[in-house]
Amino acid sequence: MTSRWIEALTGPLEEKKQYRSARARMKALAPQYRETAEALERYVLYAGGISQGDVLVAAITDLADLLEQASADGTAVRDIVGEDPVEFAEDFIANYRTGQWLEKERTRLEQAIGRATGRAS
Repeated sequence: MTSRWIEALTGPLEEKKQYRSARARMKALAPQYRETAEALERYVLYAGGISQGDVLVAAITDLADLLEQASADGTAVRDIVGEDPVEFAEDFIANYRTGQWLEKERTRLEQAIGRATGRAS
């Protein structure tokens, strides 16, 4: 009973465990991959606008997977992110649009205009 109340306020506990696990995996990476992971995670958190916990956990887990694999393969960081890390990060975030608050607002706008003009979708 108590856990449901807590989860209602803070979100599912399982998602938090998965998020912490992905972060721990990123912290265990070699320095250049760890620094890259931290920078990309920060960008995803601030610029991604992801409002759904499960989508955010998926993004961070995928980021950890990508950098762990690159580290294991010996792939250079620049071979992953290219010459424009912002472009890489934006492309990465684009894969998680369904969880972005902006996507929700776009949908709301389209629906409101549809209702207002009699073209509800």
